[in-house]
Amino acid sequence: MDPGQDGERVAASLAHRLAGLTFVDLTTDRVTARLVDAVVEWATGEGWRVYRRAASVLPLPPPLSGRQSVLDVACARPDRPPVVVEVDHTDRRRTVEKLLAEAEAGRIPIWLRWGVPGFTAPPAPIRMVTIEVSRRNGPAGQGRLYSRRPAVDRPAPAHSVPAGGPAEPVALPIPAPDEPDRAARDVRRS
Repeated sequence: MDPGQDGERVAASLAHRLAGLTFVDLTTDRVTARLVDAVVEWATGEGWRVYRRAASVLPLPPPLSGRQSVLDVACARPDRPPVVVEVDHTDRRRTVEKLLAEAEAGRIPIWLRWGVPGFTAPPAPIRMVTIEVSRRNGPAGQGRLYSRRPAVDRPAPAHSVPAGGPAEPVALPIPAPDEPDRAARDVRRS
């Protein structure tokens, strides 16, 4: 299979798997952990060997030279190139550099971005899978909280019909702004 087609298929499969993921009022770290867990479950379900916090081919910058960056999830697939997934809620240049280095090493790079809409597409061959969330300020000291509810397209509810069948519309006496209320006027006449 062509690596480009394989990458598209893998990214589409992950996006499909994550489409039903929901959560309410999680912190940044908890959302990232939930997404990493979901990626691991997806890859395991595909029958791949899965590694959390796997070493990247990209070394860390000084003063940590000599050490390797880490990937959130790396997946070994039989008879196909490995898949690597980075999970971020910000647009990090370092993530792009890391995923491009992984692509050069023959891996399929996927950037799982989450946050409010407005994601910038990464350069090819990095595939982006996005998770849109809503955010709100949490209680004092807790920071922002994020939620993701399923996008459900539901039809409008059916309106009820009275037991005797459809009712005829009734004109209500709505006074003009300079006219006194008719009900109050009728009370005064009696």
